[in-house]
Amino acid sequence: MTSERYNARDAEPRWQRLWDEQAIFVSRNDDSRPKYYVLEMFPYPSGRIHIGHVRNYTLGDVLARFMRAKGFNVLHPMGWDAFGLPAENAAIERKVAPKAWTYDNIAAMKKQLRSIGLSLDWSREFATCDPSYYKHQQKMFLDMLAAGLAEREKRKLNWDPVDMTVLANEQVIDGRGWRSGAVVEQREMSQWVFKITKYSQELLSALDGLDRWPDKVRLMQRNWIGRSEGLLIRFALDQATTPAGENELKIFTTRPDTLFGAKFMAISADHPLAQAAAAKNPKLAEFIADIKKIGTAQSIIDTAEKQGFDTGIRAVHPFDPSWKLPVYVANFVLMEYGTGAIFGCPAHDQRDLDFVNKYGLGNIPVVCPEGQDPKSFVITDTAYDGDGRMINSRFLDGMTIEQAKDEVAKRLESELRGNAPVGERQVNFRLRDWGISRQRYWGCPIPVIHCPKCDVVPVPDADLPVVLPEDVSFDKPGNALDHHPTWKHVTCPKCGGKAQRETDTMDTFVDSSWYFARFTDPWNERAPTTPAVANRMLPVDQYIGGVEHAILHLLYSRFFTRAMKATGHIALDEPFAGMFTQGMVVHETYQKADGTYVQPAEVKVEVGGNGRRASLLTTGEDIQIGPIEKMSKSKKNTVDPDDIIETYGADVARWFMLSDSPPDRDVIWSDERVQGASRFVQRLWRLVNDSIELGKAAPVARPASFGPDATALRKAAHGALDKVTTGIERLHFNVCLAHIREFANSFSEILQRPGQPAGDPTPDLAWAIREASQILVQLFSPMMPHLAEECWQALGQTGLVSEANWPQIERDLLVEDSVTLVVQVNGKKRGDVTVATAAQNPEIEAAVLALDAVKLALDGKPVRKVIIVPKRIVNVVG
Repeated sequence: MTSERYNARDAEPRWQRLWDEQAIFVSRNDDSRPKYYVLEMFPYPSGRIHIGHVRNYTLGDVLARFMRAKGFNVLHPMGWDAFGLPAENAAIERKVAPKAWTYDNIAAMKKQLRSIGLSLDWSREFATCDPSYYKHQQKMFLDMLAAGLAEREKRKLNWDPVDMTVLANEQVIDGRGWRSGAVVEQREMSQWVFKITKYSQELLSALDGLDRWPDKVRLMQRNWIGRSEGLLIRFALDQATTPAGENELKIFTTRPDTLFGAKFMAISADHPLAQAAAAKNPKLAEFIADIKKIGTAQSIIDTAEKQGFDTGIRAVHPFDPSWKLPVYVANFVLMEYGTGAIFGCPAHDQRDLDFVNKYGLGNIPVVCPEGQDPKSFVITDTAYDGDGRMINSRFLDGMTIEQAKDEVAKRLESELRGNAPVGERQVNFRLRDWGISRQRYWGCPIPVIHCPKCDVVPVPDADLPVVLPEDVSFDKPGNALDHHPTWKHVTCPKCGGKAQRETDTMDTFVDSSWYFARFTDPWNERAPTTPAVANRMLPVDQYIGGVEHAILHLLYSRFFTRAMKATGHIALDEPFAGMFTQGMVVHETYQKADGTYVQPAEVKVEVGGNGRRASLLTTGEDIQIGPIEKMSKSKKNTVDPDDIIETYGADVARWFMLSDSPPDRDVIWSDERVQGASRFVQRLWRLVNDSIELGKAAPVARPASFGPDATALRKAAHGALDKVTTGIERLHFNVCLAHIREFANSFSEILQRPGQPAGDPTPDLAWAIREASQILVQLFSPMMPHLAEECWQALGQTGLVSEANWPQIERDLLVEDSVTLVVQVNGKKRGDVTVATAAQNPEIEAAVLALDAVKLALDGKPVRKVIIVPKRIVNVVG
């Protein structure tokens, strides 16, 4: 008999050291077994792991351990998404070097991750800020440049004049820079872009084949790519109203059927026509300057009040030369979408309706719902965007929407202005090319040189990597690379003249768009990948991460995989065969009377007759229990993984994270349920130890037959094995844990049955106990690997359970010997009956009619017939 209590504090570090010493989780590229690649999105080295990391990596670890036991060569690597602005901010605030801050954080977080007991191949570890990593990223940039997948172009960008950097749309808050608070300017600047739009249709079409991705993620990607079929229309302009004699305005519309409901045209503030008009109209110029301050984030534009300025320019309706439409500059039209211009049909578009209601332009409904009287159909505050028949549309009246679209297209395609048709069918995409230039230091340098004579010159392969200088200063705002006295000054590789390096660095999304491929052979110093290895190990079989990365990261990775194929680095299109998005870890919040938040560790929660009450541990003052929310530092509702592991052990944290809810949903942190998980760990430890005593007399050879208790135990064990196996394969981890608990209960009941002398079971039962204990330990080993190793050793097994093969299911034991049927008399339930699975109808009928409840319900009446629905129900008709 081993110790009565399992000591996680002693066992967990011991087993972690043994796993490392024996390198059992290292994957070999020359392994002949089938591969299985499981990968969790790698973390940013902020310095501390949070409880969400524990959940994310535990999910992947269960799958990795299970697939290894099933005989696969499992690749389960870990690295660090290490470049980014937070490190640069830390350098400014703490006066430390970004490199030192980053690598110190990596060391701290690696120690924390090891304490969780993850089956990771640390031999493949890298950080994206390692020159040995970004050297290959620079090489791929140059390959993409040569292949026409990277180029430099001018773009309108958000510019922070204080921080002197370009800001993403999401970093502009109320027209100001998120960090400096300065009013953001719109500037046209040259920047490097990846030509992701070359793959727009391919990226969209391939989503249909990603059947192991969540539907919601595929839908988000479809919407982001945004394919739309429509008509490009060249509206003539009344040249008497244009500032410089312009003669037409191009718009792309998906609703040409609504042309006869048009009330206005709207153009972007950046549209050339708007700029020309503003040059002659100071008030328009002022309006344009004001609306540019809100930035270009779609979320801001969608929620901002619709504003417009009548330029005085008039557009001519393509079907009626006398019909003139006012042209407004509007704050909800962006130059990068379509042509930067729209026509507004307010009756059938809510945004347009809000606009015309504000400016008193009115509306004309041109689509009437079926069954509605066209004469009485009006639009006031709510646009109608449903199906119906055309009205108020001249030659289109009575047509369906699709018929009207086709008719408008045919007519405008056949009408010429100059040498070009007025209308042209087109397919447009919302997706825009990926701008990767960032004006910051802590990122991968873009490997090009700007020469006054030779223009843009790629850095020769022999000179890669272009390494970031470490002696940088952040005393001045803006990009530290621009301020460095020597780093950017170089000799042109072509002409030998004076030149300058590109001082922009790459968007950090680039770093994470190919790391999964580098993991397949991170030791290759000559090339980003070893194609033969990458093609064998990829795609990632199961990718796991947060839904917040469902659009950009996954889309960029899908593009980058295709770009790597086009440049000869791999031979596949899709990087991730399976995608799983886990839910968040949430916790209720606690506030003092003055509104300040306090941490859960500072609060005592009690349950009484009046419900739950919280008080501060130190003073006893009442604390208000707030809503359950995502864990955040600002609301102090976080839980430190180190504290949980120190108090309960890593296995308890892992078990709780897996058991409390389905892994794709949020899990609510509960101290009570964590304590329950801790009690279950001890219960399993006692159960295994009890089984050791009762199974020690088991014969070596399998008995020829098994009695009722032994058979019942074996059925429970193999039934649980079947259910847990299926559950892990489907990523239904919480269901697996429920089956393990159920099996543990059945095992305990059989061991404690009266009439079976303790320590002296029959040989067949002793053998079944030994088998069941081994199966039980292997079932929970992916979830609680340290406890499993301790139990495996206690059972006297050789080797490690982490290296043991998954148990074989005996399918014969899954066949039920009996079935329980519902019994009704004249359609009303009176009870149920249990019969042998193989029982024939006469046997079932006899058993039913013998039931006291049936006799009582019949009350002496003769039985007219008995209806038997196999394996479900028996109805007695009297």
